[in-house]
Amino acid sequence: MEMIELMRARHSVRRFLAIPVEKDIRSAVDDFVNQQKLASGLNIHIFYDEPKAFQTLLAHYGSFRNVTNYIAFIGKKEDEIKVGYYGEELVLKLQELGLNSCWVGVSYSKRKTPVAVNRGEKIIIVVSFGYGQTQGHAHKSKKPEDVTEVIGEKPSWFDIGVEAALLAPTAVNQQKFKIVCDNGVATIRKNGIGVYMNVDFGILKYHFEAVTGQVVEIIK
Repeated sequence: MEMIELMRARHSVRRFLAIPVEKDIRSAVDDFVNQQKLASGLNIHIFYDEPKAFQTLLAHYGSFRNVTNYIAFIGKKEDEIKVGYYGEELVLKLQELGLNSCWVGVSYSKRKTPVAVNRGEKIIIVVSFGYGQTQGHAHKSKKPEDVTEVIGEKPSWFDIGVEAALLAPTAVNQQKFKIVCDNGVATIRKNGIGVYMNVDFGILKYHFEAVTGQVVEIIK
């Protein structure tokens, strides 16, 4: 499946079936995470069959059910964009492997997450995953003209890059960004105030670059 098709097919899922992830799928996920660690230098921990972190009132009120598999990204504040970038690459790999997922900012217990955090670092965010009770549904999205500005001639790859960006998950679906194309050079810029925006920027950057092959700079 092409990358844009994976992005179109993938939706956030919070309710999972009580079915363990098979050994061969676990091996594929583990191998991919190890490659990401080498490429990014990020501190990434993956957990299977570990329910305690999501046995909280926050998880219940956030409609999370049967979450026993998740991936924790640990680092410093300056790592947040990188976490979004590599985390979304992983999320789409999970989708390719037939797994559903959801980015989780607060609906879990950091205290119950069994991972050691070094001084000056924190658990930035986690991704829950497994076999969803459903495949989720598309989030309400802004229109391309609401998030773009084009100066000069528009390159042929720009529209598909914008579509990919609008398919990107953002915290509470805030989509507080603008993509500016200035004479063939694309940048992603902040457009408002929100939560987890650095992680959002990393996710947006991955979506845009993965379908266009063009490097896009983040301007905050």
